[in-house]
Amino acid sequence: MSGSYISKTDRRQQLLLPDMIENYIEEDNPARFMDTFVETLDMHELGFKFSTLAYGAGRPSYNPKDMLKLYLWGYFNVIRSSRKLKKQCLVNMEVMWLLHRLTPDFKSISDFRKDNIDCMKKVFIAFNKMCMEQELFGRKTIGIDGTHMMLKFLRMKMEWKKDHRDRWNEGEGK
Repeated sequence: MSGSYISKTDRRQQLLLPDMIENYIEEDNPARFMDTFVETLDMHELGFKFSTLAYGAGRPSYNPKDMLKLYLWGYFNVIRSSRKLKKQCLVNMEVMWLLHRLTPDFKSISDFRKDNIDCMKKVFIAFNKMCMEQELFGRKTIGIDGTHMMLKFLRMKMEWKKDHRDRWNEGEGK
């Protein structure tokens, strides 16, 4: 019976994986584009906040370029949550390659967004423009947030029920 299935490897077996993360990321991977894009940006000109650390006063902060790369990667892969982005730093080879194996905690990721939200909007607009120019977006699928439409529908439904309930009550009272 065991001969009819593909054999498994022992999970405790030591593996000799390629020693460079570089070998796991293809040449045409979008993470390479994000890396190059962010490295060409002038972060001071865009208004990103850089924290300065007094000598000997705690742990240094993450480079804003690295944090921006993480957010761009998350934006491109539809991951917005700082906790989910933190998890991707630990399990996703693209993110490990992009951040040179940095693993910021979710609070650092969240604080970066909070402190630089206006600057990030400018970057995302430029990033979208550049992706369209490089034909990285297929433009085959359109995603629409239906929250407002659903809310309007529910209000209309509630008004309809109220109107019919009032009509029914008037008919019973006669």
